[in-house]
Amino acid sequence: MNKSVLYRGLLIAAVVGLFLWSALPLDEKLNLGLDLRGGMHLVLQVQTEDAVVSELDRAIEVITAQAAEEGLTGLEVRRGEDRSVRVTGVADDAEPILNRIGVDFLGEGAWEWTVGGGGAVFEMTPAFVEETRRMAVRQALTTIQNRVDEFGVAEPTIAQLGNTDRIVIQLPGVDDPERIRELIKNTAFLEFRLSEYPRGGGGVASREEVLSNFGGQLPDDVEILEGDLTSTGGRVIGTQYYAVEKRSVMTGRDLKNARASTGQFNEPVVQFSFNAEAGNRFGEITGANVGRGLAIVLDDRVVSAPTIEDEIRHDGIIRGGFTPQEATDLALVLRSGALPAGLTYLEERTVGPSLGRDSVQQGMRAGLIGFGLVLLIMLLVYKGAGINAILALAINVVLIFGALAYFDAALTLPGIAGIVLTIGMAVDANVLIFERIKEELRAGRTARSAIDAGFSKALSSILDGNITTLIAALFLFQFGTGPIRGFAVTLSIGILASLFSAIFVSRWIFDLLLSRKARVERISI
Repeated sequence: MNKSVLYRGLLIAAVVGLFLWSALPLDEKLNLGLDLRGGMHLVLQVQTEDAVVSELDRAIEVITAQAAEEGLTGLEVRRGEDRSVRVTGVADDAEPILNRIGVDFLGEGAWEWTVGGGGAVFEMTPAFVEETRRMAVRQALTTIQNRVDEFGVAEPTIAQLGNTDRIVIQLPGVDDPERIRELIKNTAFLEFRLSEYPRGGGGVASREEVLSNFGGQLPDDVEILEGDLTSTGGRVIGTQYYAVEKRSVMTGRDLKNARASTGQFNEPVVQFSFNAEAGNRFGEITGANVGRGLAIVLDDRVVSAPTIEDEIRHDGIIRGGFTPQEATDLALVLRSGALPAGLTYLEERTVGPSLGRDSVQQGMRAGLIGFGLVLLIMLLVYKGAGINAILALAINVVLIFGALAYFDAALTLPGIAGIVLTIGMAVDANVLIFERIKEELRAGRTARSAIDAGFSKALSSILDGNITTLIAALFLFQFGTGPIRGFAVTLSIGILASLFSAIFVSRWIFDLLLSRKARVERISI
C-alpha cells in the first residue's frame, strides 16, 4: 500500500469518526422539528397602525415640551385626522418657533407642516409612515425572538412572512401553549407615573370618588387608571382606581435588568434596576416628590402604587399580587423589551407528539425502503463496484446526521425528504463515474487507466449538477420559512456529503483495491 492511499484512508477514518461522535447517541444529539416532535405553529399580524399612532403621540409630546421651553402658552396640541398633529392658539409671532421645532426636533424628511392663521398642522410623510410600519414589524420580530429565547424553546422558527406585516412562529416541544401565547402577545409597556389622587399612594374604591376630588372634571394632564385590589395572600378581591399624571417619568425602556424574586413577606415580586443615566434621573424625580404616590403602570393598568419614602436611584421592586410564574414571566418580558405594536392571532395549530412519532416512523420507513432498493439495484447493475457505492453511501448518511447534530439543526419531515433525495443524488454521481469507467474498459483501456479516466471525465458533470442544486437549496434557505428551510438544510448538507463520498471515498476504495496488486487485469463493474 502506497503512502497516498494510507494517508487518505486515515483522513476518511478521522472524518467518519468525528461525525459519528457528533451524531451519537442520535436520540439525544438530534433535534426534531415541529412536525416530528410536536409543538405550536402561530401566524401573527402586527398592528402597524399602533406604531403610527405612537409616533403621532411622540410628536405631540415633543411639540408640547419644546413650545413650553420657548415660553409658548395657551397652545392646544391634539391628534388630527390622516396621521397629523394639529396645533391651535398660536400667536403670529410664535409661528417661527413652530417652524424651528419642526426642523430641529421632528425632521423635514419625516414630517411636513404648514404654519399660519393662528395654527399649525404637522403631517407624517407617506415614506415615514411606511418606514414606521416596517420598523414595527422588525422590532416585533426581535422582541418575540428575545422572549422565546429567554423562555428556552429549542430550535424555534420565527420569521417575517415575505414583506407583509405577518410573523410566522414555530415552537417545537412546547407543552404549555397558553403560557407561550400570553408571553408572546403581552405588550408589557412599563411606566412610572406620579399619582395625583390619592397623592400618598394606593387607590380608592370607585371612579366617582376620584372625580369628586377634582370637582367632577379631571385636569387635562391627569387620567384615571384601574388596578387590582388584592388580599394579603395575593388573591384578587376587587378593583381600585387611581388618578395619575398622563406623562411618564420613566418607562421600561430605561431598565437595565429585571428578575423574579421574593419580598419581605416571601411574596413573589419583580426586582428591577435602571441604567446609570436613567437611575440618576429617577433619583432626582423621586427625591423631589417624597411623600407622593408612584404608580407603576403595566399596559395602562396599575400593578402597584407605593408611597415614595426616600430617593430611589438604581433599584426597585414591583409588587402586584403575582404568582411565582407570573413574576417570572413579567421579568422575562421586561428584559426582552415592550412590543412596538399590538398583535393579532391569525392562525394557531398545535401538533401533538403522537402525530410527530407517526411522521418519524413513516419517514424512516420510507428512507429505509428507498435505501434498500438503491443498494439492491447498485449490486445488480454494477456487481462488485456496487459495494463501493454502498460504502460511500453509508458514509454519506453518517456525514449528514453528524452535521445536523453538530450545527444543532432541527430535523423536519421535509428534511427527511431532503435526506432521501440526497441518497438518490449521491448514487447518481456513482452512476456517472461507473458508466464512464465501463465505456473506457470497452474502448480497451486497462482497469487502472479506465478508473482514472472515469473519475476525471465524470467530474465536471457531477460538479455542475450538484452545485446548481446547492445554489437552489441556498435560495430556499434564504427566502423560505419553517419546513422549507428544513428541507434546504438537509439537502445542502447532503450535497456536500455526497460530493465527498462519491468523489473522494469511492476513488480511495478503487485505489485501495488496485494497490494490492502490481497489475489488475479486470474489475467487477
